[in-house]
Amino acid sequence: MTAVFFAVYTLVSLLRNDRMLNAGYDLGIFEQAIRTYAHGQAPVVELKGPGFNLLGDHFHPILVLVAPLYRLFPGSVTLLVVQAALMALACYPLTRWAHRAVGPVTGLVVGCGLGASWGLVTGVTKDFHEICFAVPLLAFSVTALGHRRWRAAAAWALPLLLVKEDLGLTLAAIGAYIAWQGLRERRGPEAPRRNSPLLLGLGVVCLGAAGTALEVLVLLPAMNPRGGFDYWQQMPGEASTASGAVGLASLGLHLFWPPMKWLLLFMLAAPTAFVGLRSPLTLLCVPTLAWRLLAGNEHYWQPNFHYNAILMPLVFAGFIDVLHRRTDLVPPARRRRLLTFSAAFTAVTAAVYPLHDLVLPSAWRTPAHVRTAERLLARIPDGDTVASSNRLAPMLTGRATVSLVCFGTGPDPASPTALPADPPRWVVSDRQDPTVKTPCPVAQTERMLRLYRAHGYVRVAEEDGITVLRRR
Repeated sequence: MTAVFFAVYTLVSLLRNDRMLNAGYDLGIFEQAIRTYAHGQAPVVELKGPGFNLLGDHFHPILVLVAPLYRLFPGSVTLLVVQAALMALACYPLTRWAHRAVGPVTGLVVGCGLGASWGLVTGVTKDFHEICFAVPLLAFSVTALGHRRWRAAAAWALPLLLVKEDLGLTLAAIGAYIAWQGLRERRGPEAPRRNSPLLLGLGVVCLGAAGTALEVLVLLPAMNPRGGFDYWQQMPGEASTASGAVGLASLGLHLFWPPMKWLLLFMLAAPTAFVGLRSPLTLLCVPTLAWRLLAGNEHYWQPNFHYNAILMPLVFAGFIDVLHRRTDLVPPARRRRLLTFSAAFTAVTAAVYPLHDLVLPSAWRTPAHVRTAERLLARIPDGDTVASSNRLAPMLTGRATVSLVCFGTGPDPASPTALPADPPRWVVSDRQDPTVKTPCPVAQTERMLRLYRAHGYVRVAEEDGITVLRRR
């Protein structure tokens, strides 16, 4: 199952990359960071701003593990293949647990359900992100929890602190689960005299909470050019402007409104036929869901972004846990109905989400616009400096220093009135780039193109909406 989904993920990722469906935000950003790691340098990412250290945006030093492979095989394809391998690896422990604990049919349904789940597929096909490391770590950790191997569960979860700053809260939740189980053991008729998981769980709770606090309050501000944590303004959403009872009521309303949040919760519960909600393992989703639902960024609420990938192993672990331990709740006849529903939901979502690319003839053809872009960008020499629009950026980050075409200087960063302090040698822009709002609004891009022309940049080529300028 792992090998099959590794092949599927890789193929879908590369097909989308060949059609220029990835972008500087975020594939280009991560390639610039890993490229610097591969050359023994700090992860300075020009796509985020001049001299921007990416460890000041999110705390993900685990990315350094990709650097040796990138040094051997430089290019964005390496990142996509690594991500496909890590995501597919999550299928191994959960499929194996389901097979051994419940049976081969359950193992097959769980393996296919997880591998083809909308959360993992979306994570695989949305550029590259650091959370691809968290997915297998969580899968192995919750499998160890299901087998009551507390130390193994804690060991698999500890590296989450190096993946992203908020995952320390998930680590703390895993510690709380271990401590709760230890407390239950102590109250049992045969309470263990030593090696109780209670102390282990409490230690993991403290480590996870302290790790997140250290990263958010100390490490990220220390490496951020603006001296703070860039995402505070998104938390806790609109309720932050009120106080007292009104503020609490507003916060509660914001937690479950707008209705898009209900769709997200439905999409998380449906792959397990809603029975996974009966397992305490599903509660491990709460830390991630809490900050996402409270945030003011609507991208966090939608089921078509990569943020949901880390939740998939948790909800399927809850599914296996109920099928295995709650035979009173799920007798064999009902189990068959639940597995049928889960398989049917997987089949429907697989047809909606990007796995359908494999059967679309258009997905196997390189569009003429992409061929034009490749031909025009080939004029830029390796090692040069380029200001690029979003979708063109990952075609250049492996061989040039790339910034965004809308970056400039002036009193208002949103309306630059001058060229960057260190002007690039080349400027490339694509009027067909669909990312017209972020990171580069159309008006800001047009303003910068006029500035570049006014400062002597000459047009080298303009074809199919793609403009290439060069400094004299």
